[in-house]
Amino acid sequence: MSNELVINSTQEGERIALLQDKRLIEYHFDRNDTNYSVGDIFLGTVKKVMPGLNAAFVDIGYEKDAFLHYGDLGEQYNSFTKWARTVQSGRATSAGLEKFTFEPVLDKVGKAENVFKKGQQIVVQIIKEPISTKGPRVSTDISMAGRYLVLMPFSNTISVSKKIVSKAERDRLKRLIASIKPDNFGVIIRTVAEGREVAELDKDMQDMVAKWEQLYTTLRTAKPNDKVLGELGRTSSMLRDMLNESFDSIMVDAPTMYEEMRGYLQKIAPDKLGLLKLHNSKIKIFEQTGIEKQLKTLFGKTVTVPGGGYLVIEHTEALHVIDVNSGSKSNQENDQEATALMINMLAAKEVARQLRLRDMGGIIVVDFIDMRSAESRKKVEDAVRDVMKHDKAKFTVLPITKFGLLQITRQRVRPAENIVTGEVCPTCGGTGKISASIQVTDDIDNSIDDLLVNQNQSGITLSVHPFLHAYYTKGLVSRQMKWYLKYYKWVKVVKDSSLGLTDYRIEDERGEEIQLRSQAAAMSRLQDREVEIED
Repeated sequence: MSNELVINSTQEGERIALLQDKRLIEYHFDRNDTNYSVGDIFLGTVKKVMPGLNAAFVDIGYEKDAFLHYGDLGEQYNSFTKWARTVQSGRATSAGLEKFTFEPVLDKVGKAENVFKKGQQIVVQIIKEPISTKGPRVSTDISMAGRYLVLMPFSNTISVSKKIVSKAERDRLKRLIASIKPDNFGVIIRTVAEGREVAELDKDMQDMVAKWEQLYTTLRTAKPNDKVLGELGRTSSMLRDMLNESFDSIMVDAPTMYEEMRGYLQKIAPDKLGLLKLHNSKIKIFEQTGIEKQLKTLFGKTVTVPGGGYLVIEHTEALHVIDVNSGSKSNQENDQEATALMINMLAAKEVARQLRLRDMGGIIVVDFIDMRSAESRKKVEDAVRDVMKHDKAKFTVLPITKFGLLQITRQRVRPAENIVTGEVCPTCGGTGKISASIQVTDDIDNSIDDLLVNQNQSGITLSVHPFLHAYYTKGLVSRQMKWYLKYYKWVKVVKDSSLGLTDYRIEDERGEEIQLRSQAAAMSRLQDREVEIED
């Protein structure tokens, strides 16, 4: 399985795409106009204490105050606050914690009004970016992530990722970290540390200690709302968290970004420098790699499932809803249960991919096609879990209910990615919208294939916009001729300027319009809903 990272630099920021076997599985837009990312550390000011919420609102310079719940303080809050005060007052002579005297552990069931005071300065770390109308969510339980390790000040515990299952390897890593970690710092050993030598782990440890020293230096002269330590950019953090042996290529199209990433790779993984390439072609990087087309077809309200069926995805303030539909596949199997299982299994993989691709978080409800068999429902649940096990975000998948609903909760730390795939209609001058024009040729090809192969039609005529007519008929070996070579049936293609760019019509040999299966399925669903309303 190959992994490729493709980065397109624009005036607004960097568009970052992760491809797996040429298919888009992650997409991020790292905008230049935002100064708030998960992991950033600020010196904030308590603006308001809310006893009813057992929380406080903290001003860190964002238009909406950050939310700090009592449960996000961490048990070493008293020690961290004491250290921050000594640094700001100039009494701390170094960043080390070897001689630091710990304060009593914070009570887990305490009250916010006994901890916070209005106007109090407090060092906080962003754990969730602003979403919708809410401000950022912050914590005082500070941590610093490296490639192999996560450093946690004011702790002495060493924990290992649950994904490292070998007891011998877990014990080895714990022994190594215990020998190199500074006093009064805890460490979480990440999954990618498995099999690494002490020199690599020690280098990562020193990088994080250097970050802590940078925090100490900045905090000494910091003013309220100042960022005292910034997390890596989205691109660098993806490299840090995801770069492994399966990576084949990292492509960028901006020389400045190329140099920046080259320096970062030289620091964290010099052996991977050969993977980094600068895109110099006149064709845009997202066009050449096929990402632009995938973005148009994967971010709409309706998403086609490879192999059959389609998804309808709706976003609300409270949750995301995904409806699974069979499309033309419902006519190809005699056994209703087998058909439902087949479509649901294909849809399960696409649902898991869409969650990661759009970075959808919170509550997700998936309405699968009804299955009577408990065994079939279990297979679909397992398929979702199997694909989602590669997801970096924390998630929970509940069993499918008797109504065919699957509930998923997925960690949400930043707003979901949303790309407007509709285009202004060239026919009506912008008064309406059409689906992405780049997808119309795929729809036509699928319809032609269905009619000639599955329905054994012949002598059909395809009416399209003049632009599409040229696309199908021009060239030494036109697409129209390729159809003939593939199906041994001739498809007549005619111009019809009354049709929109994304509209088309197919007629049989008698000149009667053929109702396509996708249209018939839509009419059937509409009639079913009308019957339900009447009942």
